[in-house]
Amino acid sequence: MTPLRTVTVDGSPVRVLESGTGPAVLMLHGSGPGTTGSGAWATTAQALGESWRLVAPDQAGFGRTPLPAGSTGGLQLWTEQAAGLMDALGIDNYAVVGHSMGGAVALALAAARPQQVTSVVAVSTMGAPGAPLSADLDAIWAAPASPLGARDMLSRLVFDQALVTESAVDARAAAMRAGATAFASLFPAPRARWADDLALSAQTLAAIRVPVLLVHGAQDRVTPLGTAAQPLLDHLADVRLHVFGRCGHVPAIEHPHEFRQLLSCFLRPDRGH
Repeated sequence: MTPLRTVTVDGSPVRVLESGTGPAVLMLHGSGPGTTGSGAWATTAQALGESWRLVAPDQAGFGRTPLPAGSTGGLQLWTEQAAGLMDALGIDNYAVVGHSMGGAVALALAAARPQQVTSVVAVSTMGAPGAPLSADLDAIWAAPASPLGARDMLSRLVFDQALVTESAVDARAAAMRAGATAFASLFPAPRARWADDLALSAQTLAAIRVPVLLVHGAQDRVTPLGTAAQPLLDHLADVRLHVFGRCGHVPAIEHPHEFRQLLSCFLRPDRGH
């Protein structure tokens, strides 16, 4: 793995994990407190090997990427910053993989940059028109930066509770504490408005012409399959949905091998549609 580096995008620093060479894949993390680009994607990036150029930023307000002055985050900022990052790196064509909030950003980016984005993988995605804020996402956005808050959040994210280990809780609590100040300004109550901000219109979704792979857990309580992924099947021109049974909100963690297989098959440039 190459080390993390900082890239300036529209005058603001963006922290980025990069690895490999080859076709570019932008990887966008979700919105839970303590989430970072490297935390969300380092294991997947390592396992995918060196055959892609993987770019995993901390999005504004997360990890080591501050919110630009006067900004409180939101879909437009995250989408523009992602596009600006790839421009700054001199990458003209790229696939986008996004988890949860990052899935909404990936879809918005495909609509905004039809010449650049070649395909989208939206995992446990937000972004469906009219999708309500789930009680579990509300609780995650409100989670205090403490071991108790970290444990509660992790238990909501996964189907298999054996994954909520002491070391996972400790690591997440530390990451939540490190990012607490910036995160406090991102999703204050009442929180339904932030889910609404991440929803894409039917018109925006219809503008996406590239192939989209939706990956979802059948037991996802944070972005439930029925309200988050299934409605997108009616709106996207070129879409397929892969559902993992016995899986919550993080397929990359609960079904890592199959998830990476899915990803590498779908992202292969020579793949037939």
